[in-house]
Amino acid sequence: MLEPQTLRFLQQLEQNNHKPWFDAHRKDYEAARIDFQNFIQLAIDDLQRTDASIAGTQARDCLFRINRDVRFSKDKSPYKTAMGASIKRGGKKSPFAGYYFHLEPGKCFVGGGLWMPEAAQLKATRQEIDYCWEEFQGLLAADDFKKMFGDLYRSPETELITTPKGYEKDHPAISYLKFKSFIAETPVKDEELTTAGLHKKTVAAFKALHPLLCFLNRVVDDLG
Repeated sequence: MLEPQTLRFLQQLEQNNHKPWFDAHRKDYEAARIDFQNFIQLAIDDLQRTDASIAGTQARDCLFRINRDVRFSKDKSPYKTAMGASIKRGGKKSPFAGYYFHLEPGKCFVGGGLWMPEAAQLKATRQEIDYCWEEFQGLLAADDFKKMFGDLYRSPETELITTPKGYEKDHPAISYLKFKSFIAETPVKDEELTTAGLHKKTVAAFKALHPLLCFLNRVVDDLG
């Protein structure tokens, strides 16, 4: 579970997204970050019993910076109003698919997958789905995955409008071959964040996602 003060800090940051306020509340930020880091570490400690690829992973290395990169953005707000943690083999910047927790009041979710891979990896992932379509279908139809996520996450940002090069419109897997990202997520209500059940839900979601991650990551292994 997370402390109510952590959520309160993020809510206040959204209303006061400027450096003077942040500097005046830096201790509150540090407390919130440590709280989130401790929560993620507990999830890692539990999950690594079934996923050896993340054994020894430290939560502090999975958290993203609060500062925004505003160099190419019209929005010059200096800070993110959310905290995120990416848990995967090779660290949060590696090409492997992994687990993700997004902490943002009113917009929290838990899940993961493969986000916007580079061209060669995307092509190889589509090829793997094509060659192993029945296996891929089975992963998405698994009871734990279906109950937790329903299906892969769909949005204009994660899908092509047109058919990807090399595939026919009537390919049985075409709706998935159009994906540019392969992720699944389930929402977390604000009232769940400060309850003991948050840890159980988070670990259950990660475990339900694990077989899909293994499928996606064997592509990375094959690419070498």
